[in-house]
Amino acid sequence: MRRSAFAGIFVLGMVACGSAAQAGVYADDLTKCLVKSANADDKMAFVQWMFSAMASHPAVQQYAKINDEQRANLNKKAGALIQRLMTVDCRTEMVAALKNEGGSSIEIGFKTLGEVAMRGLFSDSNVAKSMSDLQTGVDTNEMKKLFSEAGITTAASATK
Repeated sequence: MRRSAFAGIFVLGMVACGSAAQAGVYADDLTKCLVKSANADDKMAFVQWMFSAMASHPAVQQYAKINDEQRANLNKKAGALIQRLMTVDCRTEMVAALKNEGGSSIEIGFKTLGEVAMRGLFSDSNVAKSMSDLQTGVDTNEMKKLFSEAGITTAASATK
């Protein structure tokens, strides 16, 4: 019962205000604490958990094979991380944010932590190369036309 209550509270806090959440001074303090308190391994565990969750979507399931045991382990590891950050490392900031700004402060803090963690993932050379391969599906002439229509000179069009 305790686990499902914790999960419910956490999920509720993460989605309480959707993308319309605004950070106040207490949410800012909480966010800073979460980012500062999460080490590189913590951030990677958070990214792995997010990836596992996203990989369960039917549109991408076929591209990522995560079995039930792996998903359960990632959930357990991320749950322990989130609990530690909320109840130990950033307890003071969490209580103040919840008292003064409500559940949206949880969403704001963990959204930022996720963004910071993802930056670490994208800095990997293999990921950067894969991301740059996107250009193989882009018609550069169409993009030049678009930017020209918007009055923007691109480096590629300026050299021609």
